[in-house]
Amino acid sequence: ASSRLQQEYVPSAHLSAACTCLAWAPPGGRPPPSKDGPQRKKRKSEVAEVDKQLDILAIGTAVGSILLYSTVKGELQSKLDGGHDNKVNCVRWHQDNCCLYSCSDDKHIVEWNAQTCKVKCKWKGDNSSVSSLCISPDGKMLLSAGRTIKLWDLETKEVYRHFTGHATSVSSLMFTTVKPTNENKPFDGITGLYFLSGAIHDRLLSVWYIRSDRKEKNAVMSFTVTDEPTFIDLTVSEVKEEPVKLAVVCRDGQLHLFEHILNGYCKKPLTSNCTIQIATPGNDGDSTPKPVPILAAAFCTDKQSLLLVYGNLLQPIIEKVSLNTTESHVCLIRDVQKVLSLKTDVAVTKVKTPVVNSDTKVLVPGIPGHSTAVKTPSSGKEKKKNKRKPGETEESIEERLEALDIDVSKVKTPGGLPQTDSFAVLLVQGLESNDAEILNRVLNTRKENVIKNTVARMPIHAVIPLLHELTKRLQGNPYSASLMVRWLKSVFTLHASYLSTLPDLIPQLGMLYQLMESRVKTLQKLSRLHGRLFILVTQVAASEAVQDVTEVNQTAKLVYEDESSEEEGSDDEMIADKDSDENWDEDEEKEEQSDEQDMTVEKEINGDSDLEPENESEEE
Repeated sequence: ASSRLQQEYVPSAHLSAACTCLAWAPPGGRPPPSKDGPQRKKRKSEVAEVDKQLDILAIGTAVGSILLYSTVKGELQSKLDGGHDNKVNCVRWHQDNCCLYSCSDDKHIVEWNAQTCKVKCKWKGDNSSVSSLCISPDGKMLLSAGRTIKLWDLETKEVYRHFTGHATSVSSLMFTTVKPTNENKPFDGITGLYFLSGAIHDRLLSVWYIRSDRKEKNAVMSFTVTDEPTFIDLTVSEVKEEPVKLAVVCRDGQLHLFEHILNGYCKKPLTSNCTIQIATPGNDGDSTPKPVPILAAAFCTDKQSLLLVYGNLLQPIIEKVSLNTTESHVCLIRDVQKVLSLKTDVAVTKVKTPVVNSDTKVLVPGIPGHSTAVKTPSSGKEKKKNKRKPGETEESIEERLEALDIDVSKVKTPGGLPQTDSFAVLLVQGLESNDAEILNRVLNTRKENVIKNTVARMPIHAVIPLLHELTKRLQGNPYSASLMVRWLKSVFTLHASYLSTLPDLIPQLGMLYQLMESRVKTLQKLSRLHGRLFILVTQVAASEAVQDVTEVNQTAKLVYEDESSEEEGSDDEMIADKDSDENWDEDEEKEEQSDEQDMTVEKEINGDSDLEPENESEEE
């Protein structure tokens, strides 16, 4: 009534086993009145209205266990284990006996005995996960749905009927009628009833009709809404002429109301009779009204008025609204800010600050007999004055941070190198804050052992961010890419075991693979080109070297004549010249071949393709 939080329960393992679904147990183990149908049990907003005996709440968790929580005692009553080994999607209580039905992502449906907390029966409900359940009004049949909808006979656990269902997984199932519309035939408890289903990402709610034969599997009619339905409530039609009223809350925060007499097939999707939205008034400085999302809605017992839950999930506001369905669109103006701000202010003022008198004696921990002058807390302004000397201006935060900032170049080891552990710390800081300056300082290191030690000492969680950063830098300048390859090599050699445990490793490294492939594709062509260019450059250099030699004066300064003729000697010279020329050519050919082979290796080691011409001539 006051829309105040009455009780809060956090399971001990709420982080590992989040709550996924809940359902109220029928009060006192006796069947609820027919108009309150089995579906009405899941109304959180109606707790206040329902009989005081509503006590047990079944909570399904993400790990497959079901908790039974007593709201009267305010504690966990029991835990149902061993039924599911995956997320529980839906729990439903049987209205007569203490049976509880649950379905899960593990494709099974389990029937529990709530008193002994044991599994009564477990059977496979679908080929994919089962997302929703609903028990028939007479308690003998069970509807289950993954994407297709099945109607089970609870005694034999066999499928009684199949329905086509939805393209996505079904999020809600509800019976809309208690008695068949055709009252001539004897009623077997299920034939002739209508039920409703809604699915995630589906803007159509479908209505299905249970026939005596198995022929028709498709929906008989559908209701269309503006977005995916998140919360559905309906008034069950008990008499033939009574229309079914339907309240559907959508993900976009709108509420759609439908009213329709279910009487057979209808081809066109039915649109809502009334749409309700809530908005802020749009005054106090902010002139544009903002929409307030409706979180849930439920019909009151009179079937005329509605309980609306709106605002935010931490502090929802619950309000009773009586319906006027003549208008097709209603926008309620509610000032949510005022209500919320009032509440928070009240909460804040509960904190009391102790008042310290000037004549109170404060005992200080320390050496016995050691006393210290206790100053009475003065006002904030005076305090600040005391701290600062008269002629001093206050340091800005930036200056203080600069004083704290540790310069890497100052941190030196005896060897004079920056410490690798400080590098690892810096690297992690740079990755977390995305600081280009720090990252450049660390990643431009050339020393192999520094790189190795840094990668070895960095924490595991920083490995993937580092890989992303390296990938980004590999796309840039070839010079920086050659440095990054060293880092990549260290990361892959040292952290291979961690990387191999990641399930999404391939998409994480996809970009890197593509980069490498595109680089390596051109390697062969580049090395051929490099080989040819290398020959050209060396030949040019050689010819220049020949030209640069100053011509030797050919005239002999001293001639010594032997008995042997001069012609012989000149012949010898010619032969020697010829030999050396041939040798030169052979050397050049050898060099070309070896160069082409070495090039690939060289490229992979250095990562740079164009050797500087000076170096080449030196090599040559």
